[in-house]
Amino acid sequence: HRHGGNLKTRSSELGSAVTGSSLTAVLPASSTVKKSKVLSSESREELAKQAKVTKEERRAQIDGRHQYLISRLADGIDLSEQQVEEIIISDDKFQLVEQFFAPSGLKKLLFFYQDVLQQKSNASLRPDGSTNNLPQKNLFITMGSTEDFTGTCAFFLRTSDEVITASNVSQEVNFGMFECTNGNILQGLEFFLSQIMIPALKSQQNWGAVKEGLKNSQIQEFLYAVDKFVDTLSSSRQNIEDKIQLKKVDIDVYVRNLQNPSDYITAG
Repeated sequence: HRHGGNLKTRSSELGSAVTGSSLTAVLPASSTVKKSKVLSSESREELAKQAKVTKEERRAQIDGRHQYLISRLADGIDLSEQQVEEIIISDDKFQLVEQFFAPSGLKKLLFFYQDVLQQKSNASLRPDGSTNNLPQKNLFITMGSTEDFTGTCAFFLRTSDEVITASNVSQEVNFGMFECTNGNILQGLEFFLSQIMIPALKSQQNWGAVKEGLKNSQIQEFLYAVDKFVDTLSSSRQNIEDKIQLKKVDIDVYVRNLQNPSDYITAG
């Protein structure tokens, strides 16, 4: 019994001398790593199950209001209605759709359709430590303030604070789209207003003159203000694109030639 105890102690000492740690400490570490891998795999499976359940619950909520949004998006973007529906019910911001429909809800609902970097699940690291990310067109719901706008913006706007129902969605919700070509949002907005909105406004026959008491002069004043805004937008865009480039000057050459007060006065 003593020999066995001494042998065990010496084995531990030998292990400490060779590895810098006791042999008994190595075994729990390997088993812990194996256990954590199993838990990680189980967690992923559980998350996948929860995501599937959430998608099916959302799919069951789809009604005429959602179908109106889906059909407009499918018409404006090169996607089928089935694809758009799948994207919407899978989106983390799906609750924004419900908030948009609610009485006195969100005034706007935005979708971006643009290139998003996708990382391959089986991609290996490059020599510099980076991964192989590939751009892919994605449609997603957005607040418009957290992601850069580089592609197409599809938007829905409410016209009142009434609750949006399947029967009034086509009257209460307006749909539009504009492009952000090469990241130039001003050019996209200018094109949308000048080529789509202004012609539509000028061809408008019913301005609700009886209901709102609008006069023709007020309508013309409004159209003039919109035209003026587009002109200002166009000028701002051109000023940004044709910005002044200041050339760097070696001021030391001029300073060295300033010898007396008269030289400073002349330079001024």
